[in-house]
Amino acid sequence: MTTTMMMERATNGGSARTTSPMVTGTSVLGVKFDGGVILAADTLGSYGSMARFRNVPRLMKVNEATILGASGDYADYQHLKQAIEQMIIDEDLLGDGHSYSPKAIHSWLTRVMYNRRSRMNPLWNTVIIGGMNNGESFLGYVDKLGVAYEAPTVATG
Repeated sequence: MTTTMMMERATNGGSARTTSPMVTGTSVLGVKFDGGVILAADTLGSYGSMARFRNVPRLMKVNEATILGASGDYADYQHLKQAIEQMIIDEDLLGDGHSYSPKAIHSWLTRVMYNRRSRMNPLWNTVIIGGMNNGESFLGYVDKLGVAYEAPTVATG
């Protein structure tokens, strides 16, 4: 299906899916060590093959125990960020003192990414989740297909 056909379909009441991300970010690195986790990402946003945007943050503090970094489509990262922020707000409103652990965020993201892939509308991101829970460090990886694992070092891009 050509781009023109997709645009016609979208304007005629159909839906169009992202087939190639526009603004993307690449490298995110994560390293787990005794007593912590460190995540690092560049801030370059590429528009196609052109290095267009110089200040595109792709690391997010989820809560006091968790940080998230994403590579891939920046619009999809913003969608994920908004969904996670709303999830944290909803949890805080309960007022029960509970907060999501890094492992819980990782598990939730595997379900979200797999669900979107199964509906043929993937989020074009690879996500790294790191943090501390009960004195134990955690570092996990999730890609756009929902493939997930935990490792002492992970990288995207």
